[in-house]
Amino acid sequence: MQTLHEQEPQGPQTGHSDTLTEGIRVRVGARLVPDQTDPSEGRWFYLYHVTIENAGDRPARLMRRHWIIRDADNLQREVRGQGVVGKQPRLEPGASFAYNSGCPLETQWGTMEGWFHFERDDGEQFAARVGRFFLAPTVAEVPELNAWVENLVPRQP
Repeated sequence: MQTLHEQEPQGPQTGHSDTLTEGIRVRVGARLVPDQTDPSEGRWFYLYHVTIENAGDRPARLMRRHWIIRDADNLQREVRGQGVVGKQPRLEPGASFAYNSGCPLETQWGTMEGWFHFERDDGEQFAARVGRFFLAPTVAEVPELNAWVENLVPRQP
């Protein structure tokens, strides 16, 4: 259920995510990394690209993350931690922060969703939703990940 302060921008059905909560817009897309994937061993590896933009009028600092990851067998795991990729970025209005990360699965596809917990300068805290996105071989291309995938070292047998 969406609140007055939460919107899901309309866009094409790409398998990616684009959400807006309390002025924080979070866009995420993923792609399979073939060189890090071995179906015969039940291992699929996905990279995902996250862009967090402060579309509001008040600064906010990303303090924590909370991911819910589900595989094709509906097995769920949760990942919680401080910041993202070792950082707790402070976003001024109009500023954005982007990063890449990865997720291994034991099934061919799955989903991720969650929250980024923010704090404003006045101490107000809120959770910006990260809408569900797909970890699947057939999702739309994520151009921001292409160069990163090409530079990965292939997995050694």
